[in-house]
Amino acid sequence: MTLSVSVSCATALVKKAPGTASSTAIAKCLTSRHHARTYSSSSLPRPYRFHVGASWAGKPPDPRAPRVKSSPFPPDSPIGKWRDMTLSRPNPVAGKYIGEDFFYIQDMREKSGVSIGIADGVGGWIESGIDPSLFSQALMYHAHRYSKIAWPGEPEVDPTQEYEEREQVEGWELSPLECLESAYGGVLRERNVLAGSSTACIMTLNASTGMLRAANLGDSGFLVIRGSSVVYQQRSQTHFFNCPKQLSKLPTSQKRFSRAVMDYPSDADLCEFNLRHGDILISYTDGLSDNVFPSEMVAICSLVVRQFQLSRRTLTPSGEIEVEIEGVVEDLEAQAMAERLVDYARMCMNNTRRVSPFERAAAREGMYFRGGKVDDVTVIVATVQEVI
Repeated sequence: MTLSVSVSCATALVKKAPGTASSTAIAKCLTSRHHARTYSSSSLPRPYRFHVGASWAGKPPDPRAPRVKSSPFPPDSPIGKWRDMTLSRPNPVAGKYIGEDFFYIQDMREKSGVSIGIADGVGGWIESGIDPSLFSQALMYHAHRYSKIAWPGEPEVDPTQEYEEREQVEGWELSPLECLESAYGGVLRERNVLAGSSTACIMTLNASTGMLRAANLGDSGFLVIRGSSVVYQQRSQTHFFNCPKQLSKLPTSQKRFSRAVMDYPSDADLCEFNLRHGDILISYTDGLSDNVFPSEMVAICSLVVRQFQLSRRTLTPSGEIEVEIEGVVEDLEAQAMAERLVDYARMCMNNTRRVSPFERAAAREGMYFRGGKVDDVTVIVATVQEVI
């Protein structure tokens, strides 16, 4: 992400984002804060299962950019350990190099579902000698930590329990907005993060109801593919072209830092969406959305689905039979989608002859830009499966 820190932005620029709700009945964006709700633990099988894959690639270093003396989180620190564990996921695209992006996947699919988050550190801080990656890493670490402590699930009751037994079960829900607020507070208290900014998108996928709930701030985001079309896409939040809304931490050594954009978790757009069997959820940083059109994302995912359908079958003299693939096929399929999307985004970044979404957005603002936009790209794909 570039140009996210600008001289023309006020020291404390706080704007409420307009509603980004779709007019369709299946997507309902909220304007009020989600409150914690109690839920009871249940041994009943959940009707929804989510299969998640993640891939990422950091942009090549810019030799013209000023050098930053970064002090990354030590490998033996809590954030350092978690960072290295997160980046140990299989990722043939770019290995462990993620750049200024970061993400988390809190998988509790056997209990209540999945919580995922994605963040894009603001590269403009490099000009001030600040490492942008530390803010996004710390934000996702604390979001992961809070979502792990309090799993966000819809209130549910086990009908096999007696009333007295139900009353003894206690729990609480952390909504995506509350998780974002708590995680942001954690970053503000983090001593190793002197300053920085980041966009953020946090989502929960409920295994009992199939409900997707999200809090999105900035130009990272997500979309839902159903069949062969995009049925919902989260709109970006920006102050002006290429300057997204962002959570920020200002340097304590300077009383005024006029170049920073300052937004808050309460500025995030909130959304609820009912998922169905076969839906594909793609969460991304703008390295994907600036280079790949939604229709192309649909085509790539469709090709991967087709490829896996063919790989499960083989023809024999007696007809077609099913062939097992090592590992969970659906998990491998979601991972393949994430990898192919990142691969394609990287190809588009370096293509100056192809019209990109970023080029079209610049043209709408009266600016000239040619081809793709080189940036970090991170993608999380979740597929939805009904099992009951």
